[in-house]
Amino acid sequence: MTHKAGFVNIIGNPNVGKSTLMNAFVGERLSIITSKAQTTRHRILGIVNGEDFQVILSDTPGIIKPAHDLHSSMMDFVKSAFEDADVLLYLVEVGEKELKDEAFFKRIKHAEIPVLLLLNKIDKANQQQVEEHMAHWKEKLPTAEIIPISALENFGVREVFDRILELLPVSPPFYPKDTLTDKPERFFVNEIIREKILLYYKKEIPYSVEVDTEEFFEEEQIIRIRSIIMVERESQKGIIIGHKGAALKRVGIEARKDLEKFFGKQIHLETVVKVNKNWRSNLRQLKRFGYNQK
Repeated sequence: MTHKAGFVNIIGNPNVGKSTLMNAFVGERLSIITSKAQTTRHRILGIVNGEDFQVILSDTPGIIKPAHDLHSSMMDFVKSAFEDADVLLYLVEVGEKELKDEAFFKRIKHAEIPVLLLLNKIDKANQQQVEEHMAHWKEKLPTAEIIPISALENFGVREVFDRILELLPVSPPFYPKDTLTDKPERFFVNEIIREKILLYYKKEIPYSVEVDTEEFFEEEQIIRIRSIIMVERESQKGIIIGHKGAALKRVGIEARKDLEKFFGKQIHLETVVKVNKNWRSNLRQLKRFGYNQK
């Protein structure tokens, strides 16, 4: 029996559904999903194992023009996705006509690996719109294979996965067969708390926040977690905590529910808010949080 394995990297503009697609493939909520742009900051691997295959999927941050060092680091994750891909999934949504960075688009155009252009969110369009968009992208990217999908409704996802299996090289697995992701447990704690902050706070607040889990103690019945929510300014700290601590309490309750689902155990979660001035432009801090890979 031949075994296939390889890296399948998902790229595209912010908010086109990359994390939704990755989670649909993996069957787990590995990537956080909100309606806000720039939800994904890291490159997250999700690994799908079968008897004769291992598909290593990679969710990347949405492509943007960097405004500070954090953004630059996020775009480095996207660049690295070009370097080790066996198959590239370029995700666009109905209504979208171009990638936000022309240089990245040129790299897709001249890629020497198979490119599947996935036209997502077709559940929000009629047949004519879908056909017009497929024709538009066929002209812009003639080498790509175009497949219409709805990641949210799970339409076309199986077809894409089957096509990926056809395109993957013959190879032994890269990871043990029971591996679901390359990220440690604390990473998912941080992401689940950050997701709640993206959902419950407005404007700049969610983008100024980083979460760092200081303690993760797993006992037989319970996991005890202590996480620090970092903001850039004192005023943001007050907003995160809220009147009489109500806002922070809500984040804690909602995060705990998701963490209990994720780990399948009772969770005791303590959250503390601290000011970490201008961490988004501090290279040493970014490295500490796993951004700067250079």
